Amino acid sequence: QVQLVESGGGLVQAGGSLRLSCAASGSIFSTNTIYWYRQAPGNQRDWVAGITSSGSTNYADSVKDRFTISRDNAKNTVYLQMNSLKPEDTAVYYCRTFGSGYDYWGQGTQVTISS
Repeated sequence: QVQLVESGGGLVQAGGSLRLSCAASGSIFSTNTIYWYRQAPGNQRDWVAGITSSGSTNYADSVKDRFTISRDNAKNTVYLQMNSLKPEDTAVYYCRTFGSGYDYWGQGTQVTISS
């Protein structure tokens, strides 16, 4: 069983920064790709970024050059550094990992950007 716990959300002004954390329990963390998703009210949950076990990263076009995903396998934690935040980045942010026969999500952390 794997538990994912997000933290670091909050309310910031447009142009500001936040760093989200996703802390994981369980032995699969260091070998798994970890993803960040977000869901704004009334919208579907969208993929934001992903990082493989070796540290390769991918980003949605909407956040490329503003967000940076990283991981610290010794701490079983993945981070999402978010810079130059915009009101349209307002959403609940979730981390996720999945594989054959399992699919784990965290409970989410709220990010609100004021204009």
